[in-house]
Amino acid sequence: MIGQQTFTAADPTSTDTVVGAVGGLAYANDTLFVADSNRVGAGPLNHRVLLFQHISSMLPKPTDQLQYDRKCPVCVGQATVVLGQPDFTTTTETIAATQSDLRLPTAVASDGTHLVVADTNHNRVLIWNSIPQANNAPADVVLGQPDFTSTSIPGNSPNAKSMRGPQGVWIQDGKLYVADTQNNRVLIYNHIPTVNGTAADMVLGQKDFTTFVEPDLTQQNIPASASNLLNPVAVTSDGVHLFVTDLGNNRVLIWNSIPTTNDTPADVVVGQPDMNSSAANNAFTADSTGKQSPVLCTVSNGTDSNNNPTYPGLCKATISFPRFALSDGNRLFVADGGNDRILVFSQLPTQNGQSADFIIGEVGEGIDQASDASDSMITPMSLAWDGTNLYVSDTYNRRILVYSVGENVLPFTAVRNAASFDIHAVGSVQLTGSIQTNDSVTITINDTDYTYKIVDGDTFDSVVNALVSKINAGSGDPNVFAAPNTAIATVLLTARASGSDGNNVTYSTATSANALITSTAAGANLSGGGDAAQIAPGTVVSILGSNLANGIEAADLSQNPLPQQLAGAEVYFNGIRAPLLYASPNQINAQVPWEFTDTTNVNAFVRRVASDGTVTATTPVGVPIVQQNPGLFAMPNGDNPPPGVLLHGSSNAIGVVSVDGAANPGDVATVTIEDRSYSYTVQTDDTLDNIMNGLVALINQDPKVTASPSGVFDRIILKARVEGPDGNGIQFGASAPDGAQVIMTAIGTQLCCANVANSLVTPDNPAVPGEILIAYATGLGLPVLNDSNASLINTGYQYPPGSPNTQPVNFVSSIAAGKTANVLSASLLPGTVGLFQVVLQLNPDIPTDPQAQLTIAQDIFVSNIVTFPVANPAQ
Repeated sequence: MIGQQTFTAADPTSTDTVVGAVGGLAYANDTLFVADSNRVGAGPLNHRVLLFQHISSMLPKPTDQLQYDRKCPVCVGQATVVLGQPDFTTTTETIAATQSDLRLPTAVASDGTHLVVADTNHNRVLIWNSIPQANNAPADVVLGQPDFTSTSIPGNSPNAKSMRGPQGVWIQDGKLYVADTQNNRVLIYNHIPTVNGTAADMVLGQKDFTTFVEPDLTQQNIPASASNLLNPVAVTSDGVHLFVTDLGNNRVLIWNSIPTTNDTPADVVVGQPDMNSSAANNAFTADSTGKQSPVLCTVSNGTDSNNNPTYPGLCKATISFPRFALSDGNRLFVADGGNDRILVFSQLPTQNGQSADFIIGEVGEGIDQASDASDSMITPMSLAWDGTNLYVSDTYNRRILVYSVGENVLPFTAVRNAASFDIHAVGSVQLTGSIQTNDSVTITINDTDYTYKIVDGDTFDSVVNALVSKINAGSGDPNVFAAPNTAIATVLLTARASGSDGNNVTYSTATSANALITSTAAGANLSGGGDAAQIAPGTVVSILGSNLANGIEAADLSQNPLPQQLAGAEVYFNGIRAPLLYASPNQINAQVPWEFTDTTNVNAFVRRVASDGTVTATTPVGVPIVQQNPGLFAMPNGDNPPPGVLLHGSSNAIGVVSVDGAANPGDVATVTIEDRSYSYTVQTDDTLDNIMNGLVALINQDPKVTASPSGVFDRIILKARVEGPDGNGIQFGASAPDGAQVIMTAIGTQLCCANVANSLVTPDNPAVPGEILIAYATGLGLPVLNDSNASLINTGYQYPPGSPNTQPVNFVSSIAAGKTANVLSASLLPGTVGLFQVVLQLNPDIPTDPQAQLTIAQDIFVSNIVTFPVANPAQ
């Protein structure tokens, strides 16, 4: 990317490395020419043309090994010459025309010798007879005006020498082509003019040079034809064909040979089914009865409620307000500005309304994803090709995107949170009551009913299993998988589609009249589906694809720093080489750099050095960057949702006291252990931390219990001095006087749940209500930095053993077994890279459930769902 420090910076200033809302592009003789203005309302307008000479030395090759020498090593480019302004920081709009001033230049062209600029708002085209080497160099020739100071237009009847708002220029084989936009025509000069005000030799789009043109666009009523043009904004050629971007008619016209006479009709139209159509995204036509039929988008994308085929309103054949068309001699690239994308035809179209082969800037046809992401664009205006790279002016994002052909394609969303490749939405239906023959239970999923009628001998287990079998019968319900949880007589539903789409699946349940059995749905929609491809800085991610590495190799995780190459593979984010944990041909595990705190999107690609020294690189994919998006690690056993990697938190019985509210001087906070009370009187300038720490110091005098702060939040952890079950049952409490601003809350009434610390939670050793558990996660984002930890958090390096607990920027909450769990801390795990240890206390009232579900959340981001077994001794 050229023109900004990062893909999403959109810096509005003007320098030799920062561009404004760029318009036209051209390439010749290792120079990229950029018209730094536009006519679509994007800003800023810098009224200048930039020359990036020796551009090849600025652009890394796709297979180069990149060095981390700036914020974004793939964000490059420094202009060497500026025209239209005295220097790189001035952006003055000059109303009066001169030999060197520009007013809204929108297009550039060069043959390596000449430079041509469409100086749009001066109604002229300027020609430099040699490539300028100095800033603000004056032009040599002006077209469209008799001299360098004139800017007028000859009323509404143009002539062979006049222009009105030209927006396209091109040089090919000694000829000059001009898209004379507001005169609805293309002018052709058989030789590059050397005299001011030279008349054009030929015109396309009009019968002659003097045909009247209605200046009011709203009053123009020119039907589309093979000869007419309406606001053409670009003209290009590959030496054989001529391409005109006919903006007002929402199409690109192709002449199969260079026209030699005025008003020559085009041979092929792109974006319309015929030469007489002109509607934007012309996907349908209607007959006399109003019935619509597909025109260009003829591949069905589904059926309606009456089982009739439906068709998309936007596909690879449709166009809306195109801005540029360019051929490299074989392919055709079209800047489809209104749809915020580039259409790529692998061969030049030979039929009207032909579909493109693929799209740049969209996930797929039918989705306009206009954004500032590295894989998106907003209103692309112009294109250039240097034989290797395709340049795209991304006007509203104030940048120039650079694409190259890749040998290996990473799939969309190839970069996933390593703890949660997919986040599926879930739901459940629980059965209660009693079993009675001939009662029936119905589960409805997106209007499809699954009914089971109870027979003699049925139990809750058999009814649950029967319903699951009906939902999964044959190829199964198209929207969900079903699974039984017979321990609590529940049918579990999991969306087949990962991500937020699963949240759109509706479900409900009902029983027959007078039935003794009851069924209860947990909600009206499945819920919990999320996007594991939105990544927080520092996250351990998995990159999924094929032929990514030469073999399988794992890093020695005890060494600092992690390696940046494994099995010949390297991963780059915005050109920064990432530390790697594991590499295989189909998956690489890496850490996203902590540095990405000031961007919302980066690109990612994999570079591979084969055993024979051959270097290949995948095409990049965009990676959305968010402040946090947590994922919980789970057992890879194929279940969905899978069992979590959860550990018992303590070998000693535990209790928790929460310190909340405000520190008001004179308030008294009290913790009671059996019949022993420990009270702290709040002092002036105290904080909740002071209250917590004061109570911890007092409680540590107790003969049976020790106390410690939770590490992140203002909670006191009480622990029996004796290990094992003998510490269970010690009574504790907390209080503050009426009217006090400090709030003291005992979570539970007695210490409980001694187990074997750090042993796995399993069906044979389940969690119990009120117990403290440890979960492992990644993606909680860069922690709050302070003097004690700022120097310890570094990309690719372990968070050092013995380091202090860290605190997430956004509070971590948790739902376990359907109830709020008390998160005690969520800290970087010392001795690991990018991993967090989440310590949480289960609600004392959760019921027995062998597949209790657990999530953690920060702000709007919810982790994947993992399961764990719970046994409530009271049940």
